Order: sequence, then structure tokens, then C-alpha cells
Amino acid sequence: MARDLGTTSQKVLLLLGAGLALGLSGSPTKYFKILKAVAKEWEDIEKRALHRAIKNLYRSKLIDIEEKSDGTITLILSEKGKGKILKYKLGEIKIPQMARWDQKWRIVVFDIPESKKKIRDILRFHLKMLGFFEFQKSVFVHPFECKNEIDFLIEFYNIRPYVRFIIAENIDNQLHLKKHFSLL
Repeated sequence: MARDLGTTSQKVLLLLGAGLALGLSGSPTKYFKILKAVAKEWEDIEKRALHRAIKNLYRSKLIDIEEKSDGTITLILSEKGKGKILKYKLGEIKIPQMARWDQKWRIVVFDIPESKKKIRDILRFHLKMLGFFEFQKSVFVHPFECKNEIDFLIEFYNIRPYVRFIIAENIDNQLHLKKHFSLL
């Protein structure tokens, strides 16, 4: 079937599939190489060709298109629900700093099995890159609203059963955390 598709359509499908490759990549180095290659390929696609390719992929039922009320469009791979393309770019997720801290701590707790060690390490890497404080080996703390960003990571890596998100008003050593996050 892929032979019947144009070059741009093939590229779009490969780029959508890159999400799966990212999820399976074992090291952050490979992960960022994939991200860089994907970003370059997106830049190389001409806009008209991209729109044509998306329409063709939709007509051939290889992808679904979901239009949100805010005007954003989400492309979803339809092939047995392999994956979704979400509006975030994985390498560009950031937690926005709140104008005024609401005095609440966001805590991510996870217990990912040894059989998924690579995903556990990747999640730990992401949390550190997002500025979380490693409270314990599988407990990370952040002072700012980040539920959407954490939900995205959980869905992307398909680890919902292993991860908990907690909002707390008090932590017994929060003076140390406040210093760490420059909240004093």
C-alpha cells in the first residue's frame, strides 16, 4: 500500500510513526537524534503538499483528523490504534512558571516494573529536564501547574497504570524545596 502513496504521504506516515520510534528508543541520545531528524523532515515538506497528503491519507483511512474548537487539528494514526499524534512536540514540552505560586506542590510518583526499565529511565530523564526535583528515586516534585504535561508523557509512553500525580499543600522539608525553586 505504501508504494501507492506519494513521497509526501509516505513521509507524513513515517513522521507520525516516529512517535512509536521515540517510545521504543532506549537512550536519550537516540531519542534526540530521532527528534532532530523528525523536525528537519517536517520543515522540508511544502505546505500545499502537506495538506494534499493529509487529505489523501484521511481518504485512504490511514489517519483520522480531529478538529478542536480552538482551531487546532490532531492527526491520529488509525492503524489499530497504534498511536496518537498529540499537539505537543515531545522535545519542546516546558512547564510554564506561574506569575504567583499557589503554594501547592505537584508530585509525580511512579512504580514502573523492571520489564519497562527503559521507559522508567526515559520518564525520569523527562522529569529532570522539566525541572522537577528528585525527592526520592521514583518521587519527583515541582511547584507549578504541570498536569497536562505529565498526562502527555503518561499517554505517550502508555504508562498510566504505573504513575500517580498528587497535589500537596505541605511537605515536611519544603523550606529546602522552596530554596531549590527560588520561591523564598
